[in-house]
Amino acid sequence: MKVLVVDDDAVDRERLKRLLKGPDIAITEATTVDEGVEAYNLDHFDMVLLDYRMPQRDGIEMLRELRCLPRESSVAIVMMSTCEDEELALECLKSGAQDFIPKNEISRSRLMRAIAHSHTRFELEKELWASYRQVKQMAERDALTGLANRYLFDETLKLAVTGNVRNEHKVALILFDIDNFKFINDTYGHDIGDLMLKRAVDRVRSCLRGDELFCRLGGDEFAIAVANCKDIKTANSIATRVKNIFIKPYQIEGQNISSSISIGIAIHPDNANTASDLYKQADIAMYRAKRKGKNCICFFESQMQKQFSHRFLVEQDLRDSDFDNDLFLLYQPILSGKTQQIIGGEALLRWHYNGKVNTPDKFISIAEDSHLILEIGEWVASNAFKQLAEWDKSLSPDLFISINLSPKQLSEKNLVNFISSEIDKYQLNPANIQLEITETAFLGNASQIIRSINGLHELGCRVALDDFGTGFSSISHLRVFPIDTVKIDKSILPEDSAEGKSNALFSGLCTMLHALGLKVTVEGVETKEQLELCSSMHIDNMQGYFFSKPISVEAFSSYFNTKKKLRKVNQK
Repeated sequence: MKVLVVDDDAVDRERLKRLLKGPDIAITEATTVDEGVEAYNLDHFDMVLLDYRMPQRDGIEMLRELRCLPRESSVAIVMMSTCEDEELALECLKSGAQDFIPKNEISRSRLMRAIAHSHTRFELEKELWASYRQVKQMAERDALTGLANRYLFDETLKLAVTGNVRNEHKVALILFDIDNFKFINDTYGHDIGDLMLKRAVDRVRSCLRGDELFCRLGGDEFAIAVANCKDIKTANSIATRVKNIFIKPYQIEGQNISSSISIGIAIHPDNANTASDLYKQADIAMYRAKRKGKNCICFFESQMQKQFSHRFLVEQDLRDSDFDNDLFLLYQPILSGKTQQIIGGEALLRWHYNGKVNTPDKFISIAEDSHLILEIGEWVASNAFKQLAEWDKSLSPDLFISINLSPKQLSEKNLVNFISSEIDKYQLNPANIQLEITETAFLGNASQIIRSINGLHELGCRVALDDFGTGFSSISHLRVFPIDTVKIDKSILPEDSAEGKSNALFSGLCTMLHALGLKVTVEGVETKEQLELCSSMHIDNMQGYFFSKPISVEAFSSYFNTKKKLRKVNQK
């Protein structure tokens, strides 16, 4: 055992050396605090015996100086003094000593016992300190990446914003998450997803200056706080470096994985006065970045807050709605291109809100973002199927109903079972049910979406690809997936015969789809000239305002019967 004795009294040092004499004990002497500190820094000691009364600086000063060093390099300390004052003993213990011995009580047994007890207490203190640090690490650090976690980030951001009281600088908050990370997890597995997160963190660290606080908020969402930010350009520069670092694909266990990130930025004091408000604004900006198509940077703007507040209110009112009273369906007739008779109807959702009848463009994206679309989608399907069952009896058993499915509905494992149970409930022919999907459902290529589409096809339902030609169209989808019908968007349909290129595009598209064995429905037929163009291209089905706008159940039945009578008259 190595012992450092720090005492200015030569007689006392000699006495201690005699009492401690033994083959396993090595003693180093120091006569002042400065000598003691120097000796301590040059060697490792198991114990320090420190006199309270010392020239120039007393033992308490050395004790406190040693306790300011890292705990890993600390040591057990026994204080000694000729004074027997209990207040002095308490002061020494509070300052970090493990024991205190009056010099008139020092004997070999008392000294060895004090050393043993002090060393034991010191080891216990070290274990407690290690446990504390471990708990602190768990409380403040993300286990996967080692980054600051949400708790530590929130506390640090509060301090940064509060410390910026004079607004002499700016505090920039940069939020980002990895685009389509759920698809990466679903496709390659969570182990590879975790490895990618670690690699992403390493990349981001490499392009930061080092004085930013980088944090993992949870999942694939991260935050960077930049205190003392000179201006908005600085924040944009950091965000741009981070965005560009994701351009290079990741090579993980033989997989070549590409990704991008969406970034939202808010600035204190420009956008918010508190840390919590600053986070909200950055989150709104990140949401806007995703809405713009992902892989981009958005700064918070006041207009965003207005839009966010509006969306929040709409979402709350949508949650509070009584679906059976506030939601209703209209039906737009779908006509045969050959006979121009009604062969089906598309169920279109409407919502009574704020004294108005609202079309889906006013609320459906909010329903999708909040996952309310799942509940609403089931309500639509159930009511549309119920109506089809009534039409089977009152109008014709050959009519079909068409309803729209969102990508979120297709992502649900229970979708196929739900549709199947509703078909059984109303005793419907699955062939009279057309389920419309958009190509945005294929962008993630999620395995569950593909299983849902195949499952619906296996039930015997028709699968229609809606809005074909609006920007996401891919010929491969027509070849790979069980699609029965393609609905050409009205933007592709020429307004008149003078539009040479538009006519050629429309004609070529129809020819290709028919060659693939697909039925073609044209939406947005509004003029007689467009009707004649569709007829010349042998379009299978048509719908549009030339025939009828979306109408009530009663109006649909009346229109169907009128068309039926006219056909009989014409046949005569």
